[in-house]
Amino acid sequence: MDLGLKDRVYIVTGASRGLGNATARALAEDGARVIITGRDEKRVEAAAAELGPDAVGLAADNADPASAQRLVGSAHERFGRLDGILISVGGPAPGFVADNTDEQWQSAFESVFLGAVRLARAAAATLGEGGVIGFVLSGSVYEPIAGLTISNGLRPGLAGFAKSLADELGPRGIRVVGVLPGRIGTDRMRELDALSGDAEASRTANQAGIPLRRYGTPEEFGRTAAFLLSPAASYVTGVMLPVDGGSRHGF
Repeated sequence: MDLGLKDRVYIVTGASRGLGNATARALAEDGARVIITGRDEKRVEAAAAELGPDAVGLAADNADPASAQRLVGSAHERFGRLDGILISVGGPAPGFVADNTDEQWQSAFESVFLGAVRLARAAAATLGEGGVIGFVLSGSVYEPIAGLTISNGLRPGLAGFAKSLADELGPRGIRVVGVLPGRIGTDRMRELDALSGDAEASRTANQAGIPLRRYGTPEEFGRTAAFLLSPAASYVTGVMLPVDGGSRHGF
């Protein structure tokens, strides 16, 4: 299938590694031009170099109020257009209700929630018909995940924002989608498994609850996200799509 990505321009935040990087790679391999971001300048520049000549790496923090306009402006400056954005950010601090501090909640709100809102608004202001805004969220949009209280609190609210945005931007021909990773084999997931004190046992137990009986790969997530961002998915908007091996039990 031709996804129609050739020469289209996307911003992918949080893409120096993990799910953002896998999505940027899938986009670039199908002919898109990408601007990827990360907080570490050297790391994000190295990641962009690995993606090829049509990738640019910029150091940016989603929590920085200036990042949104700077990234959108960079897309137009470097490539002359912007066709879409995938807003991804590292997960907030793990913990239970009694464990997480006000500072952790505030930091997560700035990066996970408000930063995403700013990026979406900045992109929406410049996207034309056929544009797309994607959010990397979490299975916690539908079902709380034990030990990830901050994520459980923020991700559903961001999904609600995304759904409202889809309704508002639909008449302009702009789509909005959410991609909800389950247990994907990233550095973040390995860190979470290790919190139990026995990472291998934790992974084995978690896999037993997944119908496909395994963790997903970043590449599997990236291909799914790239499809949703592409013109091939031109009649898909306002959806929250789990990429979780069947873990979600609801319809």
